[in-house]
Amino acid sequence: MNFRNLDKELKLPPRIKILEALGCIGDQRIKVFSDKDAYVISSDGTRKYHVYVDLSTRSVYSDDNGTKLRGYIGYPIIAFLMLKGVIPIDDRLVKALTGIPWKKLNETYKHYHIVERIIFQKLKSLNIDEKSVNIYIEKVLRILSSMHLKFVDISTNKSLTNINDLDME
Repeated sequence: MNFRNLDKELKLPPRIKILEALGCIGDQRIKVFSDKDAYVISSDGTRKYHVYVDLSTRSVYSDDNGTKLRGYIGYPIIAFLMLKGVIPIDDRLVKALTGIPWKKLNETYKHYHIVERIIFQKLKSLNIDEKSVNIYIEKVLRILSSMHLKFVDISTNKSLTNINDLDME
């Protein structure tokens, strides 16, 4: 594959993106096509994201806005790393975060810390304490930090499957 920007290390994501990745898994919005390729559907169903992860070279790609435009490890990459077993999955959080309208919340409140407060209130109502969630988030962020993931732009590679032709069912 012809990669561009191979040396651009991605920043750590906002904390809420760890929880959003768990919600993606709970909603079954991620489909793995190979050891390196997956596709994710946005929480409102309007977007499809191609995700590429090559752990041997620490190269990753996702065409979500967080990864491609803001330069951090986006939730589609995190969700794929979770399914690959690289990052631990907290099953009780997956269950609790299923059905969250992430895109709507992010667009309505425009600040991740506000969305995080809303999510923590929901978790509290389900008897999930904030301290344990924070410990989990910090653990995931430490793992991501140690990985030194680098963005590679594969969007111009014509050999990739057209995302719109894929059956996500």
